[in-house]
Amino acid sequence: MDFLTIGGILFAFGGIFFGYYQEGGSPGQVLAHHWPFLMILSGSMGAQLVSVPMEHFKRVLKVTRWLFLPPKIDVSGMIEKLVEWAQIARREGLLGLEGVSETEDDEFARKGLRMLVDGREPQAIRKILEVEIGSREKLDLAAAKFYEGMGGFAPTIGIVGAVLGLIVVMENLSDPAKLGQGIATAFIATVYALLLANVFFLPFGAKLKTIAEEQAEFRDMIIEGLVLIAEGENPRNIEEQLQSYTVT
Repeated sequence: MDFLTIGGILFAFGGIFFGYYQEGGSPGQVLAHHWPFLMILSGSMGAQLVSVPMEHFKRVLKVTRWLFLPPKIDVSGMIEKLVEWAQIARREGLLGLEGVSETEDDEFARKGLRMLVDGREPQAIRKILEVEIGSREKLDLAAAKFYEGMGGFAPTIGIVGAVLGLIVVMENLSDPAKLGQGIATAFIATVYALLLANVFFLPFGAKLKTIAEEQAEFRDMIIEGLVLIAEGENPRNIEEQLQSYTVT
């Protein structure tokens, strides 16, 4: 569980609504209006759906859970595995990794191990796996851009909601008792738009982009290790070269 996502949302909302409360407002006045919220959410998502292909949207549905349950990236653990695999290959040859290739949990590493066992050339292994990294990263970044796009649409949809609310107000000018409530309701659409864009959509996009980049770098390290194994590099030298990926 990524508590930074949850904590960040709560911290943002807490700060905003506490400040509003200190100014004499009541958070309940804003939260009680559900239709502006649904208008901004559905309008922003609908506009973004028009701009992306189905393949990208399917990826969005798959990776959104990363915001709260990010994929585990154990760099140190993978380095240990790669060094161990290098030791096996040094003792038993590349065919000695056949059993490992069937039990390895990481799908990407497992694919690379199978190519090692099949006797693929080091540069062929690198080329095939780098193409896969590029394809995965492209889809993951497209998912991040989906939320960034919603963050761009939300403020404009909020203005539309506010204008629609003011139209309703103008139709009730003959009833002064409804004017204040109507104007407040109209501007709540803008408030929701800014909140959704700046507390949810844009931060979600930024976080998914960071995770995608971290995964791509992690897989780059796996490629480097596998290629060094294929080239017959000393396990100790492999460990020293891969340690650069643990620098923070």
